[in-house]
Amino acid sequence: MEAPSEAAIRIHLRQQNIIPTKIASNEKGLNMNISLPFLKKKVGGRAIAIFTRQLATMIDAGLPLVQSLEALSSQQEHKVFKDILRGVREDVEGGSTFAGALKKHPVTFNELYTNLVVAGEEGGILDTILNRLASYIEKAEALKKKVKSALVYPATIVTVACAVIMILVIFVIPVFETMFKSAGQTLPLPTVIVVGISKMIKKYILIAIPVFILLIYLFKKYYQTEKGKAVVDRLFLKLPVFGPLFRKIAVARFSRTLGTLVSSGVPILDGLGIVSRTAGNKAIETAIMNARASIREGETIAEPLGRSGHFPPMVIQMIAVGESTGALDTMLSKIAEFYEDEVDIAVANLTSLLEPLLMIFLGVVIGGVVIAMYLPIFNMAGAVG
Repeated sequence: MEAPSEAAIRIHLRQQNIIPTKIASNEKGLNMNISLPFLKKKVGGRAIAIFTRQLATMIDAGLPLVQSLEALSSQQEHKVFKDILRGVREDVEGGSTFAGALKKHPVTFNELYTNLVVAGEEGGILDTILNRLASYIEKAEALKKKVKSALVYPATIVTVACAVIMILVIFVIPVFETMFKSAGQTLPLPTVIVVGISKMIKKYILIAIPVFILLIYLFKKYYQTEKGKAVVDRLFLKLPVFGPLFRKIAVARFSRTLGTLVSSGVPILDGLGIVSRTAGNKAIETAIMNARASIREGETIAEPLGRSGHFPPMVIQMIAVGESTGALDTMLSKIAEFYEDEVDIAVANLTSLLEPLLMIFLGVVIGGVVIAMYLPIFNMAGAVG
């Protein structure tokens, strides 16, 4: 048989009531289908949320899973996501479970997603689980978007300011220096400092750029190690302005994720294992894993989390109340909602704080360079007068 893939042959044989024991490829020649992962466009959270919500609606309406996946893949505009959905449909049609088919694409469908789908398939409530997943992804994406939007403005201002300063220092100041030398005038101290900085940057810029790139590369390599990630993430949580914001984001993510897992019927130990791997911060991940180990020994969730020092007392108290009343998922949802609102407030405060600081930075640096360059001109004009 000729077919584009092994799964296609398996499906075709299954339709004829034939179950193959082995399928071997007889393909000859050079395969020129080269895949470059860095050129593939990553599937965004919004696209996954829309797909999940639509699939839940179709299943709730009584459509078969394979037919629903076929319809959603055919209307998908994102090429990479379209191919993934087609692969999932073929695997499901070939006899795989939905969760098993999703696990073949861990970059797009993470461990949280696949484990919830497992719970939905086993409990016969796949549409309910998919709706919860869609809500979770939408709220996670909204939180991420708020933080990114708060950082875009200051990052843009700083980048433009640095570009302007580099243009002044490399191209404009040397012209002024030549003009001042021809005038034979003694330069004021601010001008001497700026001219000295300009000479130093022009002399060492070809060395500084590769060194800067190398330092970034070494930092990324260090951060990829277990020890490096633990040290850097711990420092992130201790930063003066950004530290409290990172902590609130981590608490909101932990509460929302664990609440979704618990309400979907995932066992608490499995849920904590999944949450730790999606925490986004090594210090928080370690605290969750320590809590998981303590629970195995008979402790509650609240006690070891409280000892870690990374979770606020209010969170610990609400988790303890949720455990004692049997409403842990409800309490976790309330904690998530509270801290998502806290993140909104913290982001707004951060933006209002950064704006005047950026204005001061621009005024001092760029204004200082301009004044230093024009001081000799003012002195020359005074001498002529």
